Amino acid sequence: MLDIRDALAALLDREPDALTVSTCGFITRDLYNLRDRAEHFYLVGSMGMAAPIGLGIALAHPGRRVLVLDGDGSFAMNPGCLPMIAEHRPNLVHAVLDNGAHESTGGQRTVALGDPAATALAAGYAAAHTVDDLDELAALDLTGTPALVRIRCAPRSHPAGQRVRQTPQQLVERFRTRLGVPQPHLEGAV
Repeated sequence: MLDIRDALAALLDREPDALTVSTCGFITRDLYNLRDRAEHFYLVGSMGMAAPIGLGIALAHPGRRVLVLDGDGSFAMNPGCLPMIAEHRPNLVHAVLDNGAHESTGGQRTVALGDPAATALAAGYAAAHTVDDLDELAALDLTGTPALVRIRCAPRSHPAGQRVRQTPQQLVERFRTRLGVPQPHLEGAV
């Protein structure tokens, strides 16, 4: 099993130009502390929403690779989006960092998921894999998309890093600016 930080670093090295959407909690904090970039869209308090938001970004920017970083708990929150992702066939890699726990809320065990890779294939994903080490992750062929990669991770043995400093609105503005999407003008908005 991998340390989650090593898994994140390996994914970022594999997909250096990807638009990355990370689920809430410690995964976002680990990503933020590992390698903060304007191309990273951190979800703060939005459990289960990384995959559908990643789909929306992939549909809006079909020329870009989208990397979705999910935990096993957040993956289990929203399996209904998997067939929709499969139907649209976006250029999207869906990584499920599976440590068997809701670490951000105290380390409670997650409900047994069965096999996320088999679930993704049943939903219509083009490819799905389960890996236990960095060599297996590096050897994957992720050209057929959407693809899911279940990465078995060890329970956390390190403290979580600092929280994302920007507000959710600042994160949206930074991401939109990086993509060249004009900021909306909201008359009378607070």
